[in-house]
Amino acid sequence: MGKIIVAGIGPGSAADMTPAVIDAVSGADAVVGYKYYFQFIAPYVHEGCECIDTGMKRERDRAEQAFDLAEQGKTVVVISSGDAGIYGMTPLVYEMRRERCSDIDIESLPGISAFQKAASLLGAPIGHDLCLVSLSDLMTPWEVIERRIRAAAMGDFVTAIYNPKSQGRYWQLYRLQELFLQERSSDTPVGYVRQAGRDEQVVKVTTLREFDPEDVDMFTVILIGNSQSYVADGKMITPRGYYREQADSDAKPGQQIMMESFRTIEGELRNRNIPLDHKWALLHAIHTTADFDMENILHTDPGAVAALYEKVSSGLLKTIVSDVTMVTSGIRKGALSRLGVEAKCYLSDPRVPEMASTLGITRTQAGIRLAVEEHPDALFAFGNAPTALMELCELIRRGKAHPAGIIAAPVGFVHVRESKHMVKPFKDIPKIIVEGRKGGSNLAATLCNAILCYDDAAQLRPGRDL
Repeated sequence: MGKIIVAGIGPGSAADMTPAVIDAVSGADAVVGYKYYFQFIAPYVHEGCECIDTGMKRERDRAEQAFDLAEQGKTVVVISSGDAGIYGMTPLVYEMRRERCSDIDIESLPGISAFQKAASLLGAPIGHDLCLVSLSDLMTPWEVIERRIRAAAMGDFVTAIYNPKSQGRYWQLYRLQELFLQERSSDTPVGYVRQAGRDEQVVKVTTLREFDPEDVDMFTVILIGNSQSYVADGKMITPRGYYREQADSDAKPGQQIMMESFRTIEGELRNRNIPLDHKWALLHAIHTTADFDMENILHTDPGAVAALYEKVSSGLLKTIVSDVTMVTSGIRKGALSRLGVEAKCYLSDPRVPEMASTLGITRTQAGIRLAVEEHPDALFAFGNAPTALMELCELIRRGKAHPAGIIAAPVGFVHVRESKHMVKPFKDIPKIIVEGRKGGSNLAATLCNAILCYDDAAQLRPGRDL
């Protein structure tokens, strides 16, 4: 009884062909394969070996010929580029054995796949979880392929793209790029290799935004990085996390949990291609509320968080004033002490009740009036009372208050939206605003914390002062 050996001959270079495959080809009675691939195995085929080559799209014919020869008692090697089990001949040969009710012995010899060869040429892009997607819709409906593309993009997998383009299949790669841009930062590294391991080899690294599908053909393998992938010295790298673990080892348990939470949130953002200081405030807001609607409603003036941190770190900003005590309670005491900043709420000041009663205003309004008299240039943070925010706006217009910045996050249903709109005309004051009805003391406090620890943003290491 004969035998069929399905052998992956690698991407095309003799150096990338395994010894086991070379031995199998050298000892074969017959070799069956796509005619283009015979050039790579010719030196190893012994004299007298029957070589049967066919054109493209003749996979079933090749498999049937292999069975016919094996049933004559011959040892047949079916060659397939890369790894024969990855978009190759191995699955077809096994399926045909079942269809023919054959008892022919089948052996599968792995080969270096095109995506592995491409990865080695690009650097280290597949250092973490990855998936492979073929854009060929000859035997798989496009609807299914598109679902898989979406899943890969949403799952933050490093993704290898096979069969990206052909003469009749020109638009699918554009659609894949469109889908990935809906889920990934436009700066996500993309590497692609044409004719990997062959004389015509071309290696390129770009970004998801700059990637041009017209620069690709059917001999190209594309690798799209995940959210952690980066480019250094022209090489594409996806870290496994060893250095992150080393950096995290010095963090306290609470900080470790917060850092992991921030990484999770960042991975689920619809758009990570946003300025760092806005992202830092956004991550804090979502971490506090578990509400990804913050992506839609959190507004920061350009550079507001960075500018306010600069004022704090340079000693120009010494006071944070809040509308209610819950805000000051949520601002981290360690950060305040480390930076020499005082957080104050005037709501419990003994002067407040009499002023409120005499003037017919709310106690929070009275507290803001007192605060402005003593700290007109403070950072003002509002998480509860829209009337207090409206009071500050009036004092600014009268020239009595000159805030270093404003955090506008009152919550509720009466005058809440209006109070936030009233803040916006003050173009020269850095502002952070939670639009609409949402807000709260917890949000105002966490946005203060985002400012106080902004120097940790680039390393994504929140929670230093926990």
